[in-house]
Amino acid sequence: MDILIDFLEVENVEDAKVYKQLKCRKPEAMILQSLAKRYMQGDDDVLILEILSDIYGEEKYESVKHLKEVKILLELGWLHQQSFTPIKISEVTPLELLNSSVGLSPSMLKLLQDGTLESDLPDIKPYSDHLEYLQDQFFRIELYQKMSSIRQNVHEHSLGIDRTQHKLQLLEKRIQERVEQTSEKLVLDKFFKQKKMDTKEQVIFIALLREEYSATDASLREMNALIELISLDEYERIKNRSLLEDGSNLINEGIIDYEEMLNPFGGISRAFYIVDDVLQSIIHPQKNKKVRRLKLNALIDEQDIFELIEPDTSLDDVVLATETKETLNNLMRQVDKEVVGRLIEWGVKDKKSGIDARIIFYGHAGTGKTMTAHSLAKSLKRQVLSFDCSKILSMYVGESEKNVRKIFDTFYDLCDKTKSEPILLLNEADQFLGARSSGTVTGADQMHNQMQNIFLEQIENFRGMLIATTNLLENIDKAFSRRFNYKIEFKKPEFEQRIKLWEIMLPKDAPYDKKFDIKELANYSLTGGQISLIIKNTAYKVAVQESPVFSIDDFSKEIRREKDANFDSEKSMGFLNK
Repeated sequence: MDILIDFLEVENVEDAKVYKQLKCRKPEAMILQSLAKRYMQGDDDVLILEILSDIYGEEKYESVKHLKEVKILLELGWLHQQSFTPIKISEVTPLELLNSSVGLSPSMLKLLQDGTLESDLPDIKPYSDHLEYLQDQFFRIELYQKMSSIRQNVHEHSLGIDRTQHKLQLLEKRIQERVEQTSEKLVLDKFFKQKKMDTKEQVIFIALLREEYSATDASLREMNALIELISLDEYERIKNRSLLEDGSNLINEGIIDYEEMLNPFGGISRAFYIVDDVLQSIIHPQKNKKVRRLKLNALIDEQDIFELIEPDTSLDDVVLATETKETLNNLMRQVDKEVVGRLIEWGVKDKKSGIDARIIFYGHAGTGKTMTAHSLAKSLKRQVLSFDCSKILSMYVGESEKNVRKIFDTFYDLCDKTKSEPILLLNEADQFLGARSSGTVTGADQMHNQMQNIFLEQIENFRGMLIATTNLLENIDKAFSRRFNYKIEFKKPEFEQRIKLWEIMLPKDAPYDKKFDIKELANYSLTGGQISLIIKNTAYKVAVQESPVFSIDDFSKEIRREKDANFDSEKSMGFLNK
């Protein structure tokens, strides 16, 4: 305890034996000395105002001038703050600390006790098994994380990162020496050498492996988190992105892979994982059986409920009314991982659950509801499991309760087996969503009501993202309306949208009459589905002509034929978005 006694008794704190190790100026050291004396008197934590008043007196608010010195000591790690609402020290102003309590940190107490922060490491000895080696490697990642955290939160001083970096260097040297003394080849070390992975690639791999073992909230799977782990500054962050880009060694060698998610700014966020074959060879080196990540398309033929859709259009390819587009963009932002993270932090959402959204697309036939559902999935980097609800009565007569549940049970089973999050699309969901029968009901009505009640229960407890499309919202049961987070109306396209639809759908290489003007066609009130059908029908008729040239008159005839045969009501339907 000679170091402690010297620090307590020395008149000029600059003469203390540990002064140089403190890496601070005399005013900060005086605060530490005063707190050390209080500590010896039994005061673990002292008000900052009180300790500064002891040193500088209470006249003319002299103590307030020295608040910055307390912040410096907190940043250096020599003090800890007592607060019910912990805050990042780098973000707090000195004046906010005035009425806080502080005490000597464990690092400071260790320094006063031993005169050094270095621990006596045990003797170097061989690793007894693979798990003992992994334990050291995971501790190595913890130190990398600590350094990353210090770089992000502490700007004025570097003592904390210097200490952590020194500790990391000692650990890495120790790991290498123990590996050299281990006669039996360690699986992970052997794997690193076979794949010729450099230090940064190894750190990325071990960080992902640690996530697999710890079953955490996957905080280190994000691309930016992994890059931050191995980068000292902005230049290195830019340079190190190449380690996780397509074409990198880790991805080309089939060591790691990634899943993508659209972020709120329109970019793509990548979450990485170790490829299953590699993961199993590391976790279970004695097992020869390879466990592969199952794909949806490999399982979809084993069931007869869903159609697997691989969307080939994104939301950028869909022509929609401005209001509908804005609602979808807002939806995209609200299902982003960063936003979901905030909801988890606020206690609104369960950390273990994924993205939950129950959505109704409603509006006239041909307004692009199904295509938009596919395009939304493409933008979210998801596949679609589609179920045609119009088949429900013919498929499940007499077994509605059992088989309606089977729709959702099969969906969850496919998600679990493939470790994926496809979107469940219920097309033409009018059978489910319509108002339930009341009063005197027939046996068929009872069966239909029972089927709807089960469907209502499944919607209430649904896990994931579900989209239901319907044309007839005027008869929707209010109980269903309350269960959907988003109700998005698809209106018939206006003039400007119709121009875009004609421009997109008209054959690009076909011959057109010199007087051909798309605006003339756009004057007709048509949906996207109708325009597509009219173009196809017109093309068939023009193609058989001796001089095949598209004219406005050709299209006008088909438009009149389509409108005469159109049984859709022109009245407005639906309800307000909520």
